[in-house]
Amino acid sequence: MPSDLVVRPARPAAGWALLSSELSVLFRRRRTWAMLAALAAIPILIAVAVRLSSSPPAAGEGPPFLDRVTQNGLFVGITALVVSIPLFLPLTVGVVAGDTIAGEASLGTLRYLLVGPAGRVRLLFVKYAGAAAFCLAATMTVMLAGALIGAALFPVGPVTLLSGDTVAVAESAVRALLVAAYVTVSLLGLSAIGLFISTLTEVPVGAMAATIVLSVVAQVLDSLSQLDWLHPWLFSHYWLGFADLLRQPISWASFGDNAALQAAYVLVFGALAYGRFVTKDVLT
Repeated sequence: MPSDLVVRPARPAAGWALLSSELSVLFRRRRTWAMLAALAAIPILIAVAVRLSSSPPAAGEGPPFLDRVTQNGLFVGITALVVSIPLFLPLTVGVVAGDTIAGEASLGTLRYLLVGPAGRVRLLFVKYAGAAAFCLAATMTVMLAGALIGAALFPVGPVTLLSGDTVAVAESAVRALLVAAYVTVSLLGLSAIGLFISTLTEVPVGAMAATIVLSVVAQVLDSLSQLDWLHPWLFSHYWLGFADLLRQPISWASFGDNAALQAAYVLVFGALAYGRFVTKDVLT
């Protein structure tokens, strides 16, 4: 056969196959489903606790939006996200992101992945894409579980926004999806940090712990008024800024600021992960 007629494998196809394999492995793990089940339990516990309470929560009592749960079950998911963002969501994302490269190295499978057609840069992209997919799955798990248990235990109808305007159920569902998108974007910077830390070690537990600790440290620093100058640079600074999506009209300023900040963290720590990973000796 003439050499110009030889069919060569399409490298983009190999990349999609690798991504499909990564997602399949990630979402077949019992650990992944256990973490998603734990996240789903948060809105269920909130809804049951409010339902069994002898008196509804007063305004300003408990987490934001808790006092609205008895009025409209659609607020269960949003309240659960507020509760989950400081610890539970970063914890699960830290576990997944910290395991991306270090987990393969500890199992001895990293060298085999790199011997194949994956390539180091493509493998990094695929691993980060898997962590980002988990961010979306984790956020949607909390939101959907909250919507279902809220509809089961409380009345559902037109929603009164923070601005005082009332919107139909369909529009409120769209607002809830926007809030889920906001929270997903918020976790992308932490995922990039976890990916970088994962390239530094062959001990996945260490990478997971370091990622989770950094998320806690960032939130502690963000709570100190003496460090006001530092707050806009912390990846956790806009995590709870989605209230603007629950006003009429929607203010996109916080969404844009959050997305820009997370994109900066992804670029910086993605570059650091690339610089570390492409020079790392994993084949000996």
